[in-house]
Amino acid sequence: MVKSKQPVISDAPAPIEPLLVDAHNAVAGRLATVVAKQLLQGEHVIVINAEKAVLSGDRSSLILQYKGELGRRTRSAPWKGPLHPRQPDRLLRRMIRGMVPWKKDRGRNAMKRLRVYTGTPDGLKTKRHLDVSEHERIGRRTMYLGEIAQELGWKGSA
Repeated sequence: MVKSKQPVISDAPAPIEPLLVDAHNAVAGRLATVVAKQLLQGEHVIVINAEKAVLSGDRSSLILQYKGELGRRTRSAPWKGPLHPRQPDRLLRRMIRGMVPWKKDRGRNAMKRLRVYTGTPDGLKTKRHLDVSEHERIGRRTMYLGEIAQELGWKGSA
């Protein structure tokens, strides 16, 4: 008796094409709110050029604020944390995390759908772009996230 081969139907969902967000000249906080909302709605988001995101405010006060955060440690075991990011992609990811309920399952799953890169990675092809041009700002009292990262000890180029 010959068994007929049935076509195998895959239950695996089709791959989801991620949203691409370019952080070039976008205010980091406003960009983070837009990205956090998309993540909580179930979208996969890729943020590129994190070092070119802009923070508004006085240069010296921004540097003092970020360097002050580096001094926060535990007294008993400072190597255990809290550990503070110095790379611009990690700094932006941390800003986005602050706008997501990351201690709950919904927020944890949302953060798994986020990718943040410095520069533009090779081979990144997506047709879906999220326009954040309304959140752009360049002025006297602004500073790039890459410049702050270099002040904190990041060895990359801004």
